[in-house]
Amino acid sequence: MKGRKRHIVVDVLGLVLGCYGRAANVADVKAAPAVLTWVLELYEQMAKVLADKGYQEALKALISNTFDTEERSVEVEISQHPEGAKGFQLEPKRWIVERTWTWLDNARALARDYETLPENHEGMIYVVMIRLMLRQLTNNRRTRNPRPA
Repeated sequence: MKGRKRHIVVDVLGLVLGCYGRAANVADVKAAPAVLTWVLELYEQMAKVLADKGYQEALKALISNTFDTEERSVEVEISQHPEGAKGFQLEPKRWIVERTWTWLDNARALARDYETLPENHEGMIYVVMIRLMLRQLTNNRRTRNPRPA
């Protein structure tokens, strides 16, 4: 099957916490629990998950069966279009994920699907995110003609 579908979990800053890349014929409801399960296990302080409508049933079932206990409660909020809205409407918090997709798509390594294994593609997503975070930490911007030291 040609094509790849990528699913990511980001924090409120848009930094990738987890990703899951598989063939394009894998349904969203099957892929979402795969990435969210280990992210919720890794980040125990996570109390709220914002998701698209396509993930609604799968995530609610996963969280109610696995992560809603007496010690921990995880809330699922599904982003939806405002009532009566026509055309494009900016959904709250949705832009964070879209911005992250733009950051990732600007990377040359992810512009084309060079990797044959999905695990390698996931690794490239993490490498690109690490590079972006390091750039932000050092306030490093590329220049065409760097000045000599």
